[in-house]
Amino acid sequence: MRHGCKVNHLSRTHAHRVAMLSNMATSLIMHKRIETTVAKAKALRVYVEPIINRSKEDTTHNRRIVFSYLHSKEAVNELFREVSQKVANRPGGYTRILKTGIRHGDNSEMAIIELVDYNENMLREPKKAKTTRRSRAKKAEAAPAVEAPVAEAPVVDTPAAEAEAPKAE
Repeated sequence: MRHGCKVNHLSRTHAHRVAMLSNMATSLIMHKRIETTVAKAKALRVYVEPIINRSKEDTTHNRRIVFSYLHSKEAVNELFREVSQKVANRPGGYTRILKTGIRHGDNSEMAIIELVDYNENMLREPKKAKTTRRSRAKKAEAAPAVEAPVAEAPVVDTPAAEAEAPKAE
């Protein structure tokens, strides 16, 4: 029975899971976005967010702790130089998971996990559309008013027109 085990084992041994998450975290920091399965993306988010949070304070102790998780000097340098500056004012939530559909080979759900401050498309402010509130009553009143002038005949102000048309009483 499960009994509240909160770690997704991902069908791997502990050593394999830790190595896989370390490699995925290194790739995420270096490339800013990777594509993986939804389950692995959720596990990676739990693994990498404390590492990014630790990078906000650049000390030797923090660099050594992060290196023990990532095992890559290039990734540690990238994290402490570039990524930490972008996330300095953010209190948390450094990653975003976007579901992309299913993989055709084994039908597993795929997702893109990315660092939030590096997606230029999401950082752009959306164009605010002009919103108007319209009710059906106003549409019903406006529709006959538009059709009425089209149905009327043109008015001619000539005396011959008045003589031809009989007056209705």
